Amino acid sequence: MAGFYLVLIRRSINLIIVLFLVLVLTVSLLGETMDKILTDSIRQAVVTSLIESKIKFQSAAEQQAYVNQQIQLRIKNLGLDEPWYSPKRFLNTIFKVMMLDLGRSYFVTSESGSPEVADIIAERVPRTLLLFGSATIITFIIGLYLGPFLAERQGRTVDKANVFVSMLSNSLPTFYIGMIMIFAFAFVIPLFPERSIPTSSPSDPFYPLDLLYHMALPLITLVILGIAVQSYFVRLFVVNILDEDFIKAKRAIGVPKKKILYSHALRNAAPPLLNSIILGLAGVFGGALLIEIVFDWPGMGSLLYSAITVNDAPIIIGLVYVSTLIYIAAVFLTDLAYSFFDPRIKAIS
Repeated sequence: MAGFYLVLIRRSINLIIVLFLVLVLTVSLLGETMDKILTDSIRQAVVTSLIESKIKFQSAAEQQAYVNQQIQLRIKNLGLDEPWYSPKRFLNTIFKVMMLDLGRSYFVTSESGSPEVADIIAERVPRTLLLFGSATIITFIIGLYLGPFLAERQGRTVDKANVFVSMLSNSLPTFYIGMIMIFAFAFVIPLFPERSIPTSSPSDPFYPLDLLYHMALPLITLVILGIAVQSYFVRLFVVNILDEDFIKAKRAIGVPKKKILYSHALRNAAPPLLNSIILGLAGVFGGALLIEIVFDWPGMGSLLYSAITVNDAPIIIGLVYVSTLIYIAAVFLTDLAYSFFDPRIKAIS
C-alpha cells in the first residue's frame, strides 16, 4: 500500500507540472493579445461613461486629456500598467486560472447573460461530453462485439475489409464526411435538421428532446467514423490474447469458440480496452472543434472557434485549461487503477 501512495504522490506532482507548463505556453502566446483587448475595452468603457455622464469640457484637448487620465487610472487599478510578461502579472494570471478563476469574457456571454468564463464553459462542457461521450461509448460497445469476430477471422476478406475501412475513415477529413452527411440526410433525404443547435429555449420542458433530436446526425456521423477504428483496436488486443497458451488449452479441451472469444479472450483484454475508452472519452475535446463547427453543435469546440475569431483570450485560456484538466485527470485515474490492481506496474512505477 505504501508503494501505491508513493505512485499517487508522484503522479499528482507530474500532472500539476503538466498543467502549469500548458498554462505557461498558452498565456505566453496570448499575453500581448490580452493586453491589447483589455486596453481597447477600457478605452471604450471610458468613452461610453463619458457620453452617459454628459460632462461639459471647454475644449477638445481638455476632453481628450480627461479620457487619457481615466484610461490610465483604470489600467493602473487593473494592474495593467506592468507588461503581461512581468513575473508578478504572469504568475498571478496562471495561479488564478489554476484555481478556476477564469475571469470575464470580452465578447461572449452565457445563455443566462453571464460574462463569466466559468459560467460560459460550464454550459458547453455537458453538451460536448453528451455528443462525443455517447459516440465513444456506442462505438466501443459495437467494437466489443465486432472486434473478437474479426480476430477469429484474421486475414480473411472481412478482416481485410475492416482494415481498409479503418484506414479510410482515419484518412478522410471529419468535416468532409460531416458535410456529406448533412447534404444526404438534411437536404436530399430530410430526416434531420441541417443545424444541430436546438431551436427551443433551455427553459422549455421539451428542450432535452429537442437537444437529442438535433444531436442525432452528428452522433450517427461520429459512430460511423469510429466503428471500424474501434473494432480494429479491439481485434488487435484479442488477437494477442488468442496466441496465449491458456486459450490454446481451452480450445484443446473443446471449449466453444464463442465462449473463448467473448468470455476468456475479451475478459483478459479488458485492462487495455478500459484504458482506451477512458482516454477516448477524455480526448473528445481534441476532435470537438471541427465536428461542432460543421454541425453547429453548441459545445466547447464551437465556443473555441467563436473565441478565436474575436480574439477572446480569457475564453481560449479557460477552454485550453479545462480540456487539459479533464484529459490529465482521466490519465491520472487510469494510472492509479493500473498501479493499484497490477503489482507489476506498481513495482516499476
